Amino acid sequence: MKKGRVEAFTDAVVAIIMTIMVLEFHVPEVATVEGILSQLPYFIAYAVSFYFIGVAWYNHHYMFALVKRVTKKVYWLNNVWLFSMSLIPIATAWVGRFIDQRVPEYFYLAVFLIWSFAYRQLSKGIIESLNETAPDLAKKVSGMTVYRAMSSIWMIALTGVVAVLIYFYPPICLALSVIELIYMATHTNEDSDQLEGHEN
Repeated sequence: MKKGRVEAFTDAVVAIIMTIMVLEFHVPEVATVEGILSQLPYFIAYAVSFYFIGVAWYNHHYMFALVKRVTKKVYWLNNVWLFSMSLIPIATAWVGRFIDQRVPEYFYLAVFLIWSFAYRQLSKGIIESLNETAPDLAKKVSGMTVYRAMSSIWMIALTGVVAVLIYFYPPICLALSVIELIYMATHTNEDSDQLEGHEN
């Protein structure tokens, strides 16, 4: 399957997901500062989720730039990954409305775990596909910070710690997500912004 079709479809779905999130903002019913401040909790959740998707898309684009042909397995794994991402607007809206409540934060964490597993499997599928034709490119994908993090036992341990901390202070989930986003955004492959040479 030509990867251009899959990339175009993926970009469209991601754009729709981001658009849905911004539509959750409501026009203040009063013309005061308090009116806009009432939207602050959702704005915080929205900002975290927006940049989360942005970092995810950047890494996804890098992986697909290395791919020459999308196998059936990678196609379906990509769809599973998109499905997991489509849950982010729901989690974001719920957390934004009840930012200091445990259950919404646990749901947000659960969505993150589902997304992480889906992303790891997609990356693994791409690595397996590249190993057959271009082992050097497969090493680039397996060496990505986000893939190594999702495959690490430390990620499972950290998630467990976060789950415990949420019980005592629910907003910690979003706060730690910001730290992770900064790390993932700044630790990308050296050639992540020089992809032209790998395009078909």
